[in-house]
Amino acid sequence: MKRPLQLIASLTLAACCAAASAQNYPAKTVRMIVGYPPGGPTDVLARIVSQKLTQAWGQQVIVDNRPGASGMIGAEFTARAAPDGYTLLMVPVTYAVTPSLFSKMTYDVEKDLAPVAQVAAAPFILVVHPTLPVKTVKDLITLARSRPGQLNFASASTGGMPHLAGELFNSMTGVKMVHIPYKGAAPATTDLLSGQITLMFNNMLSAMPQVKAGRLRAVAVTSLKRSAAAPELPTISETVPGYEANGWYGSFAPAATPKDLINRVNGEMNRIMKMPDVTQRLAGDGVEAVGTTPEQFGVYLKQEIAKWGKVVKASGAKAD
Repeated sequence: MKRPLQLIASLTLAACCAAASAQNYPAKTVRMIVGYPPGGPTDVLARIVSQKLTQAWGQQVIVDNRPGASGMIGAEFTARAAPDGYTLLMVPVTYAVTPSLFSKMTYDVEKDLAPVAQVAAAPFILVVHPTLPVKTVKDLITLARSRPGQLNFASASTGGMPHLAGELFNSMTGVKMVHIPYKGAAPATTDLLSGQITLMFNNMLSAMPQVKAGRLRAVAVTSLKRSAAAPELPTISETVPGYEANGWYGSFAPAATPKDLINRVNGEMNRIMKMPDVTQRLAGDGVEAVGTTPEQFGVYLKQEIAKWGKVVKASGAKAD
């Protein structure tokens, strides 16, 4: 009977140690990995969250930028890190798209990283050159159907969300607009402003100043509900039921991270996303603060992987 009793004692001790570890967490610096260069939207969001976590915990939470391979370098680093709560990852929706774009990956997006929380969401905005006779989504569908293969839309890269937002629009409306990829959002916007490109699914931060100046016309946003940053704009889903291209952001931890640690980080992140100064700052950029449980985020992630996998396959998009 000694062995079973010893096993029970060992398991009890391990559970007690894990509980003590969770209670004392964090006892040292926490790293938040960002798989993109400093200054981008994922980096900015990570820095807002890390600053608030530092204040809450009394321990430094630093942003560690590890850019490259569409965010996969940072994700792989996190997946291989010790599952002790001291390495977290902040990602955009691209995380759910890479499995469909890349034939070979060194980690599994659903198995090697554990969802912590979805923290924010940002719709894209459908903008057109003012010379295009389109003021509504219905106008665009009608025009595109009358000119199959003649309307083009720009994006910063093949396989990015602005590209896939256009492909999703094609598939759900039965139109055939042609994607023109650019090497970056700036040259794409330049050609849109000059009229060489007719339309674009762009981020609100870049597009709204051009809309307000009258250089572009805003048609609709890609979220299911209207954006607080531009409540006068309808959603595409008001004309095309079920259409959604959501630019979400979320946090992950290595897969074997104890559940109690994940729940603690989740609780803090959800609390931060409700702070008035955080919600106001994000709203100024057209970003909505979001809070979820780890389980809710995990379900949503599976849905997004399946959804965008179908769009990538139908469009024939491949990673640049």
